[in-house]
Amino acid sequence: MEPPAACLRLSVFSCLLAWVSSTSPACNIMLAIEYEREKCLADSSLDNQTLGCRRMWDNITCWPAAAVGDVVVIPCPIYFIFFSTTLGNVTRNCTSQGWADMYPFPYAAACGYDTNSTPVEETMFYGTVKTGYTIGHSLSLIALTAAVIILCLFRKLHCTRNYIHMHLFMSFIMRAIAVFIKDVILFENGESDHCSTSSVGCKAAMVFFQYCIMANFFWLLVEGLYLHTLLVISFFSERKYFWWYILIGWGAPSLFITAWAVIKVHFDDIGCWEDIGESLYWWIIRAPILVSILVNFILFICIIRILFQKLHSPDVGRNETSQYLRLAKSTLLLIPLFGVHYIVFAFFPDNFKMEIKLVFELVLGSFQGFVGAVLYCFLNGEVQAELKRKWRRWHLERFPGSDMKYHHPSVGSSGTNFSTQISMLTKYSPKTRRCSSFQADFSLV
Repeated sequence: MEPPAACLRLSVFSCLLAWVSSTSPACNIMLAIEYEREKCLADSSLDNQTLGCRRMWDNITCWPAAAVGDVVVIPCPIYFIFFSTTLGNVTRNCTSQGWADMYPFPYAAACGYDTNSTPVEETMFYGTVKTGYTIGHSLSLIALTAAVIILCLFRKLHCTRNYIHMHLFMSFIMRAIAVFIKDVILFENGESDHCSTSSVGCKAAMVFFQYCIMANFFWLLVEGLYLHTLLVISFFSERKYFWWYILIGWGAPSLFITAWAVIKVHFDDIGCWEDIGESLYWWIIRAPILVSILVNFILFICIIRILFQKLHSPDVGRNETSQYLRLAKSTLLLIPLFGVHYIVFAFFPDNFKMEIKLVFELVLGSFQGFVGAVLYCFLNGEVQAELKRKWRRWHLERFPGSDMKYHHPSVGSSGTNFSTQISMLTKYSPKTRRCSSFQADFSLV
């Protein structure tokens, strides 16, 4: 028999939910339908009835064997509770020609599933969210790739601060790639049976996806730790600390994701591992991410407090005050660097203001890498100065004698664009005295 239209609507709506929420009931529905189908087909082999109507699976529910003339009334399938609070009954007559049409028809009308409860506007909303974060990750991927190439090519930009920026950019790049891989595997190929898929490749893609998400959060944490360390510790070994940052950014997520994958294999090996549901195993991933968000927010507050104290320091002159005012304004740039916006919904239930949360975290969050590349690379004064210097050298080699049209960019003219010096923070601090070369090399963004 042709599957009823309600089944198609359920499948489409479930997939839309799965696009934007890892806690959707999509796989619960699919697995429940598959379980009922297998149970129905297994029981049909035990039927010995040769007359009347045999046991039948109509793609939604199972109809038991019946004699000619029987009227079979069964309750609506249990998985309709995901869409309705009141479940009704469905009826079929067994005739000499076989099973008659079901009534009331379709299942949506009989089982309390209002097709208008999933209007076109809602379907368009989920589609728009997916389109939004696809555009965001695409722009981020392009901008971040360019930023990493620039920071790698120019030797004068090689310093601990930019090394950390590059690792953060790489985590954003990996996150965008992981999102695209996940969407292609689960949805773009029309694989509605991904819940029952048990291929190693599918599960490996989900493990890679979860690792990239966690690594991205941990590198945001590293950015916060590094900046806070510069402000509060007088002297420290940059090389030693840098390797600790590497362990935090890439190593710690590896431990948590490996533990999660091992537990999934032994205790929760269902489908492609994309449906986290209410499983306690999900906290192996969720808890470290929440801790990183909380710690980074605390570091953000501490840095703002340091800026505020220096702004009101009696040692700061009038001219310095204007500099610190600009510095206070530049703290807004720390928000994408620290991922402070994640704190808004981090500790709320997953179903709290779902629509707003989806737009805020998925759509706006997908542009975070793009914003980071623009602020901390393309608008950085040091980067602009180096690019201008390279451009001037290339132009002089290509067009000799045209040097009068170009002037070497000075630090005073180009080094202030989005590159607030750490020395401005540490200049008057008695506990933090750095060498002049260190002050000239490191900047806040």
